Amino acid sequence: MRPILLILALLLAACAEGPVATGPVAGPVPAPSAVPDRVTPATAVANFRAVVARVEPVAERECRRRAARGTNCDFLIVVDGNPRLPPNAFQTLDRRGRPVVGFTRALIAEARNRDEIAFVLGHETSHHIEGHIGRARQSALAGQALAGALAQLGGADEVGVRRAAEIGLAVGSRRFSKEFELEADRLGTIITARAGFDPLRGAAFFNRLPDPGDRFLGTHPPNAARIATVRATAAGL
Repeated sequence: MRPILLILALLLAACAEGPVATGPVAGPVPAPSAVPDRVTPATAVANFRAVVARVEPVAERECRRRAARGTNCDFLIVVDGNPRLPPNAFQTLDRRGRPVVGFTRALIAEARNRDEIAFVLGHETSHHIEGHIGRARQSALAGQALAGALAQLGGADEVGVRRAAEIGLAVGSRRFSKEFELEADRLGTIITARAGFDPLRGAAFFNRLPDPGDRFLGTHPPNAARIATVRATAAGL
């Protein structure tokens, strides 16, 4: 086996994830029949503003209680104005380390009710509270270093070592991504409920997402696992 292929095989074996234990799933979360399929643009904007006003202070309070010492808990909630972007939400940090949660206009329009927006916002703020950006970066750098070292030991040339390091960086960055998503679903359920919204109703959003299944090194767990996580967490509140 060529060194670069051997390095990839060893690295994938080291980073393999076990199956996610989902527990019993009592069918999909039903979409409330009283809620129309789509809301008007004015209602969508009003829903988003109302949710941010209630969820943001709860998320910041949970951040101060749970996050590592020194974590910036002053969330900035933004909307990407590009109308061509698909429904999406994300969490990142600005240059000063302030946590930013972004929504696309399409996601706000797609949400059927305030509970769905609240759950998405609770989920995204939870990524910051749980320190997922830093943990993913550490895993990526560890994978990069391991792959590069193994390539050198295997006699790879400079190009081979660089290619192996790039593979290790990519694999390492995805190693815990499914686990991070389920962690954010758990804490997001708590934040959603403590802000006065229904996380089970909010999780109906999953029913309209393509199911990623349980792909090896995929970035998201199966929708059934996520719904089960929400149900189990909500039952314990």
